[in-house]
Amino acid sequence: MDSKVRFTDRVDAYVKYRPDYPEEALDYLYDTAGLRGAAKVADVGAGTGKFSRLLLERGSEVIAVEPNEAMRQAAVDALDGYPGFRAVAGSAEATGLAAGSVDYIVCAQAFHWFDRAAAKEEFLRVLKDGGRVALIWNSRLTAGSPFLEGYEQLIQTYGTDYVQVNHRNISAPDLAMFFREGAMREARFAYRQTLDYDGLKGRLLSSSYAPGPGHPRHEPMLAALRELFDGTSRDGVVFFDYETEIYWGEL
Repeated sequence: MDSKVRFTDRVDAYVKYRPDYPEEALDYLYDTAGLRGAAKVADVGAGTGKFSRLLLERGSEVIAVEPNEAMRQAAVDALDGYPGFRAVAGSAEATGLAAGSVDYIVCAQAFHWFDRAAAKEEFLRVLKDGGRVALIWNSRLTAGSPFLEGYEQLIQTYGTDYVQVNHRNISAPDLAMFFREGAMREARFAYRQTLDYDGLKGRLLSSSYAPGPGHPRHEPMLAALRELFDGTSRDGVVFFDYETEIYWGEL
């Protein structure tokens, strides 16, 4: 499926159930990785605007670049009241932004969908001299508790193309090649979602590889999810643990 339309039917679940990002990660971007409150930032692959909101709250001007109309509209609905926010219909490979027009580019939970060579060429075009790029993921932990291990097994069993689209397919050396030689820096931060069953179900169905209603794997997947939750929850919740990864530098 074209990555630019994969999430069209999952926008509501994405808005409600996808995680935010740890405050420490934002502190790091602004204290160490060169972001400034006055910066003009392109959030490329902005989706529903989850990361854009965090940048706006820090005082940055944000251009949300998103090719999926439904996701882009969700960002507009959520963020249109913020000064310094605008959304544009564009992609990593063709942002539609003017040359040398932004101080910083962020890509949160999005870079693995890009054509890397075309995106790098476009990023170099739109960045000001000395501008930087940060690639960010909430990377779900797949081991460490019976729930995390069971959830990983569930999506490997029922997911449509989970293995193929997993962002972990891009190695650290691959990421380093996107940046100027020797320029990439890394940081990691712990983050946790606490989910009841409805939240867990919504989090699963926000993923593009989770089969939706009408797919033959949909009902068996939900039955397995219920069993997993009942067997691993404590006090009516499970812990969805992440490592928030940041890779940043000049191109």
